Amino acid sequence: MTSPVPPKTDPWTWPEDVWRKAVDHVRAGRSLKPSRWKDGAQFAVALSFDSDHETIELRNGGRSYSKLSQGQYGSRAGMPRILALLERHGVPASFFMPAVSALLNEREIKAVAAGGHEIGIHSWIHELNSVLDHETERDLCLRASDVLAGLGGQRPVGMRTASWDFSPWTLKIAREMGLLYDSSLMADDEPYELLDEGEPSGLVEIPVEWIRDDAVYFSMDRFAALRPHGGPAMVLDIFTRELDLAAQEGGLFQLTMHPHQIGHRSRIWILDEIIRAAKAKGSVWFATHAEIARHCAQEAGMSGAAQGLPAASTNGRS
Repeated sequence: MTSPVPPKTDPWTWPEDVWRKAVDHVRAGRSLKPSRWKDGAQFAVALSFDSDHETIELRNGGRSYSKLSQGQYGSRAGMPRILALLERHGVPASFFMPAVSALLNEREIKAVAAGGHEIGIHSWIHELNSVLDHETERDLCLRASDVLAGLGGQRPVGMRTASWDFSPWTLKIAREMGLLYDSSLMADDEPYELLDEGEPSGLVEIPVEWIRDDAVYFSMDRFAALRPHGGPAMVLDIFTRELDLAAQEGGLFQLTMHPHQIGHRSRIWILDEIIRAAKAKGSVWFATHAEIARHCAQEAGMSGAAQGLPAASTNGRS
């Protein structure tokens, strides 16, 4: 399989068919915003957590034990607070886990599953897909699915690429696996169907956005240009404004968080306030990403992978 874009050609020299093909390779298709949410709810809320933990530093070589400890905080301190808060409010969430993170923290993935939450694919070791060839990305994704299925008790039906890095091969791999949805791209506020080289793929996209990601505001790296650039109150204000308009438009409010970020004492209250604010609006459906994708697919009459069945076992893969 070859890349849709010539890898070493100056983009300003490309003929029209080349840059059109690059854009059309993976693109947003029809909107899947439903005319009604489950049980007649006015709007929907999909909370998600990327349980990266130690894998961010492991991906970069695993040489800094300070950074590894920062990742361990997510599992050791952040996750218990998050799971307790979700249980207290009685709302579900989706947890996207690198396979290595799940293997390092087996009690965590079992606790997530026991709490009735969704577990989704999130790479093997937080690798960047765009630097991998097709076979390597495919192998890592299949292996990751097997690990999560084995530890979590149910095969994942959705994926979120690490760092939202979606390669030329990612969509085809997701389709091969029979996944219901992806949650890595940013072409809309509402769910949509992904197009694969201009054709409907049968895959639902639950779009993300850096605006609705806690890491953008809170990340700190002593040896890089990463510094927190806003306090918790500012972040809550941004998230609340996104929530308010989603409710007003009768749409989806999707939020991405990280246990080693939102799980701190001075930040966990943001999640608490967002849940309270959503509930205060009266008519809201809190759902996992899989539940959102399945509902949207069914309302749109989609078939194939979007029927929402667990992806087939990858045992015996070639």
